[in-house]
Amino acid sequence: MLNALEVFTTVVVGLMVGVEFSVAFIMNRILDALPEDSGQLGHAHGGRMLGALMPFWYIGSLILSAIWAVAGWHHHGAGLVVTAAGLLILSVVMSILLLVPINNRNKTWTPENRPADWKQQLHRWERFHYVRVAVIIAAFTLLVAALA
Repeated sequence: MLNALEVFTTVVVGLMVGVEFSVAFIMNRILDALPEDSGQLGHAHGGRMLGALMPFWYIGSLILSAIWAVAGWHHHGAGLVVTAAGLLILSVVMSILLLVPINNRNKTWTPENRPADWKQQLHRWERFHYVRVAVIIAAFTLLVAALA
């Protein structure tokens, strides 16, 4: 049963990393290249869609990692899993304190109501997101190493 939990947790976290990596390095570039107001509208729509899904994915990944850490406490790689869970806690805290407030504003913006500094706010979100992506990549890497 522990092996199934380890694989399932690693896959869930790996998929989350893939989604967040593609947002950072692919989707934002595509949206920023769109003409006129299309990019801003795309960012707002993405904020609504992923803003509804990602809290469950982040918290779920953290819970799965914590269960793995407890269930596998006396097994090889437990320290790696505990460290990965700590990084996932950091990613959740970063999200709540830094990214979600910007996203909550962004997802309501339209060309008619967006603030004058909307581009600066999106760039700030992107910088925080790059750091968060690095944190969850590190957590995923530790989980993969714990499987070995």
